Amino acid sequence: MAPSDKIHDTALPIRERMEALIRQKQQEITTGIAELDTVGFHTDSWERGEHGGGGQSMVLQNGTTFEKGGVNISVVHGTLPAAAVDRMKADHRNLKSSSADGSLKFFACGLSLVIHPHNPHAPTVHANYRYFETHDPETDELQSWWFGGGCDLTPSYLYDEDAKHFHQTHKDALDKYDTLLYPKWKKWCDEYFFIKHRNETRGVGGIFFDDYDELPADDIVRLVESCFDAFLPAYVPIVNRRKDTEFTPEQKNWQQIRRGRYVEFNLVLDRGTQFGLKTPGSRIESILMSLPATASWVYDHHPEEGSEEDRLLKVLANPVDWL
Repeated sequence: MAPSDKIHDTALPIRERMEALIRQKQQEITTGIAELDTVGFHTDSWERGEHGGGGQSMVLQNGTTFEKGGVNISVVHGTLPAAAVDRMKADHRNLKSSSADGSLKFFACGLSLVIHPHNPHAPTVHANYRYFETHDPETDELQSWWFGGGCDLTPSYLYDEDAKHFHQTHKDALDKYDTLLYPKWKKWCDEYFFIKHRNETRGVGGIFFDDYDELPADDIVRLVESCFDAFLPAYVPIVNRRKDTEFTPEQKNWQQIRRGRYVEFNLVLDRGTQFGLKTPGSRIESILMSLPATASWVYDHHPEEGSEEDRLLKVLANPVDWL
């Protein structure tokens, strides 16, 4: 059965339908991104060995438009150690453990992507959509399940029309299911991608949700598919507008500084990165795929008051309602 047929086959378990969805979207997204570049994606499949499951990383490096980009899928299962379960309980209200040692059987699948363009006027983008379920270690009975994910934009130079287009496209994807979701998940995105030690958001946001089980799982699969389908229309027109814009060495240096902030968030604060690093058998190269090829940290750097760089920082300190 083709992935497209599995996605909408309600007779199949949700885990199989979500796996089919991420496999199909990985191919669609990499094809769409590759059309903007002269370098294609390198495909790298991996397995967790005795830990259970694996994934496929598709990475583009040193292209003409993109310095680095990765679109990864993972389908993993096994047992979470007690320490990982305890960490996750802080974020997921439905998580339970019942074995004597505190461990928990789990299944997780998802797609995660990050794209870093060369041109400082073209923004970095991130998206991640995932499904997670847990089982009783003794009976294998399904205990809890949820979906999570989102998509957000991180520019080095702020173009209001780009931010509005990105947000509008994702709002349209959500409004088909519930008009209350976009304002809620937009706010959640601003709060999640907040670099606490810098007192600024990572970018101009988008949507973010987690621990989501408020609709029937069948409906959420379709909602997540709608979000996936919004990605290329939200991002590709922006890159096409900005990828050939002339830029100065100073602007490239500012992009490097902003990438440093991106690294700080991903390594210090991102829950997905922390979960991956603490899960036995995880593939480090895929987890750290999100990091840019180059970045910099300049001591006590402050842009000139009133500059485009200063304008960006003011927006990052006070998130905007773009729509």
